[in-house]
This record gives sequence, structure tokens and C-alpha cells, in this order.
Amino acid sequence: MRHKEFWIALGVGAAIGGVAALLYAPQTGTATRKKLKRGLEDLGDTLEDAGEYLKDQAERLGKEAQKLIDASKDQFDDAVDAATGVVKSANKAARSASKLI
Repeated sequence: MRHKEFWIALGVGAAIGGVAALLYAPQTGTATRKKLKRGLEDLGDTLEDAGEYLKDQAERLGKEAQKLIDASKDQFDDAVDAATGVVKSANKAARSASKLI
């Protein structure tokens, strides 16, 4: 029985709320619809602008990431060259030392 009473009370409350909303509406339905339509159009324009901004930022970040990747490759190549030089020097020193022994 409690569930039945709940649903009845909910229905009556919704009906009363709907009537109160219609009686206390600050403007006509036509004006409200126009205002909602304008608001949705403005929201659409805003979302379109946001999409363009995000696209531009994604392109900018992609370019910056590519610059960082290229710089990292250059630094890695320099480090490999330096390490190769150290290994060659160490091999040369080891050969010289082995000739002395």
C-alpha cells in the first residue's frame, strides 16, 4: 500500500507544480520559446568557437611536441657520439696498456 500512496502523492505534486509554474510564468510561452531558441543558438556559436580554439591549440601543441622530439633526437645523437668517442679512447688506452704489459 505504501508504494501506491507514494505514486499518487508524486502525481498530485507534479500536477500542482505544473499548474503553479504556468500561473507564475513571467512571460508567454511564445516569448519563452524564442528566448530558449536564442539561448541555444548562442550556445551553438559558443561551442563552435570553442571547437575552433581547441583545434588551433591542438595544432600548436603538435608543433611544439615535434620541436621537442627533434631536439631530443639531436641531444641523443650528441650523447651517442660522445659515448662512442669515450669508448674509442678507452679501447685505444686499453690497447696501449696491453702493449706495455
